[in-house]
Amino acid sequence: MKLASYNNGRRDGQLMLVSKDLSKAVAVPAIAHTMQQLLDTWELLQPQLQELYEALNDGLIDSAVDFDEAKCLSPLPRAYQWADGSAYVNHVELVRKARGAQMPETFWTDPLVYQGGSDCFIAPKADIPLASEEWGIDFESEIAVVTDDVPMGVTTQNAEKHIKLLMLVNDVSLRNLIPGELAKGFGFYQAKPSSSFSPVAVTPEELGARWEDSKVHLPLITHLNESLFGRPNAGVDMTFNFSQLVSHVAKTRPLGAGAIIGSGTISNYDRSAGSSCLAETRMLETIAEGKPTTSFMKFGDRVRIEMLDDNQKTIFGSIDQQVVEYKG
Repeated sequence: MKLASYNNGRRDGQLMLVSKDLSKAVAVPAIAHTMQQLLDTWELLQPQLQELYEALNDGLIDSAVDFDEAKCLSPLPRAYQWADGSAYVNHVELVRKARGAQMPETFWTDPLVYQGGSDCFIAPKADIPLASEEWGIDFESEIAVVTDDVPMGVTTQNAEKHIKLLMLVNDVSLRNLIPGELAKGFGFYQAKPSSSFSPVAVTPEELGARWEDSKVHLPLITHLNESLFGRPNAGVDMTFNFSQLVSHVAKTRPLGAGAIIGSGTISNYDRSAGSSCLAETRMLETIAEGKPTTSFMKFGDRVRIEMLDDNQKTIFGSIDQQVVEYKG
């Protein structure tokens, strides 16, 4: 299935069932009003939605309307949990190498995650308002999964059955604020403003053979100001798959339905695939030339993030956002 949340003036939006080709959509208030309501009772409601989804794809629902990505909020406009990982450890290794820092061996055996703010996500087509270019504005192109209720201590082997949806992510980062925060001995806070998610969330089954071993085996494509920035394959060089990430996050606590777990920046050892964030490009320049030459984002810059299927059709719709000056 494919699902979205339309902006209806309410915090959690209106749940919409979206056709496979993203051409049509229909509200399903008789089943669930919001994405969170659906996830809270997934096992009960999913069969009913699946039947409607097949009818929608067959053109049998008269109340269907043309799907409009511009009307979409993030699929979960707010969530009880947003934990972002760093599953592509070669990315972490690269950043530390550029700083001349040693990377602990545990990075290869124990996933790294941070807990992000989840009370107010940015819509996929909305501007990213920030007060200063001096903060080092960066995008991070990622994939995330959404779970149902996950018991504390779930094993990696049992974690995948709790993954109900996948989305794309723009994990906005303020790079110049990170060193000061980490130097205090705690984690990110101000350096991680509101994130954004793709217009559409999809069930793993929608990806067919491209969903294997709890990984998405397709390139994640990022354009910066209409120029291709990177298309690394999300299924390559992923040190920790999504089942491992979910199990790790649930080690000491249960996860409520609607928990979002992110992959971290998609990164391949094959640098010809490009990068999924400006920081990685700057680190490569530092290693090669002694200093970065690529600047962070400026007001007016635009980033677009999407993923295409084997027929070069968009799967999730696109995150397409411009950075603007926030004046309060």
